Amino acid sequence: MTIHSGRLKVLLWALSLSVFGWSAGASAAPPSAFGPEVKLGEPKPYLGALDVFPDHGKAGTPFTVKAEKLPPNQEFQLVWRTVNGRWKTTDTEYKGREFTPADYQMGKVKSDAQGRFSATFNTPDDFGFDHEIMLQQSDRVVNQVLYSVDMTVDYAPKSGPAGTPITFKVKGIGSRSLYNSWELMYDNHFTGWMSAVSTHGEATFTIPATGNVGDHVIQILHGALTFPYQNPEQNPAQGRPRFDVMFKVTPGAPVLPAPVEAQAQKTIRLPPAAGDIVSTPRFTGVGEPIKVSAAGLEPNKTYKLNWSRAVGSRVSGRGFGVGAEPIAEAKADATGKIEFNIKTPDDLGGTHALVIDAGGGKQKTGMHWIKPTAFPLDVTRGPVGTKFTVHIKGWGWTETSNITHIVYDNAYNGYACAFNSQGDLQIFLPATGSPGWHFIDLYPGIYKGEEGDPNLTNFRIPQLTYAADHPNEDLPAFHFAFEVTADGAVKQAEAR
Repeated sequence: MTIHSGRLKVLLWALSLSVFGWSAGASAAPPSAFGPEVKLGEPKPYLGALDVFPDHGKAGTPFTVKAEKLPPNQEFQLVWRTVNGRWKTTDTEYKGREFTPADYQMGKVKSDAQGRFSATFNTPDDFGFDHEIMLQQSDRVVNQVLYSVDMTVDYAPKSGPAGTPITFKVKGIGSRSLYNSWELMYDNHFTGWMSAVSTHGEATFTIPATGNVGDHVIQILHGALTFPYQNPEQNPAQGRPRFDVMFKVTPGAPVLPAPVEAQAQKTIRLPPAAGDIVSTPRFTGVGEPIKVSAAGLEPNKTYKLNWSRAVGSRVSGRGFGVGAEPIAEAKADATGKIEFNIKTPDDLGGTHALVIDAGGGKQKTGMHWIKPTAFPLDVTRGPVGTKFTVHIKGWGWTETSNITHIVYDNAYNGYACAFNSQGDLQIFLPATGSPGWHFIDLYPGIYKGEEGDPNLTNFRIPQLTYAADHPNEDLPAFHFAFEVTADGAVKQAEAR
């Protein structure tokens, strides 16, 4: 590995990792319909007979658990077996996903004089497909039965002009292999994939309505090996649903994306950890002002503020590393407090260590986060073939933020990398399609990494559920629109 060092004596790679303290992915809350998590006992020889009616249902629908031939007049516990999901990551690397068994009390029941009971529950919002319902008494499991949570797809609205935001809510996505990777197709074009690892089987996302006036077919299919699997009926894991829904594009003024400045992140889920050095605000876009302050320094002494940055590439063969260099200088006041007023450096997105050499081998440290920001399109209308540029600053470099994915009219177009260009993305696209408005969306995704499940390869494709379930960084999507005009509008397009 080539290490690009700054003027500091200490390499800031370790500091960047330890100060920020990424979590490995939050686990979702337990099924809200049931009680606290419990510990199951050892399986014992079965008692009686346990059944459930019906044996499947969507979230919110009732089901009844019945038993007979149990010891009479005794108390039992019904337990719902599920999993809690999380993304496994380091600060810079993707290590896959993990699902840990979890058991929640459904309720307590008592057999009658004939050794029977009947209890009704509502299907919880949970991972989809098979779940075990366990009958437990004291420290032993005495019976069990399977119940399946149905996968459902809801969306709204069902019609509207081009650009109308269509919001999908998918419940009951599975956690097991061959049930936990679902993808969206728009008019037979691949759009992206939806995850539900840390959201307990629920995926919510929004896409724009695209295409000419009329009906458009949207499909949600399973697809573990990167793209949708088109004949699941002939797969060993049969019984997985496929969803086909319609959206009608109607005449009328288009619904255009918000100005790009309004699309910039206002909050982030995982702000950088506090340190001796505090940046205000805690995260900014390239070029935005930052006030950096610290205390406990020698009064009236001049200090330099050092900024860490990752430099290099994963594909050039020369490696990459993290170093630092001074970006500002200021003088501490009579109380030892110091303040630097700087503009956010033109650098990669994500965390950057802030360091002040306090002398005597001591350092003041902190952390700042660069968020991605976008520029308006340089050209917004013109005939087919008109070239326009999508320009973003502050994109990241880790395995979970290294690339962004371009979707043109809900069809995946390719990806772009920001590492070699130090966070600066310039994507040159030709306008295509019939006269009218066309929509360009940039989504986060996962560049590369390790995946424990050999059936999963969700790398380098758009993650539609980035907002709630992206591993590691909290990243935005960006949305643009281009108007294709009839022939003869080239000069007008060039003028813009």
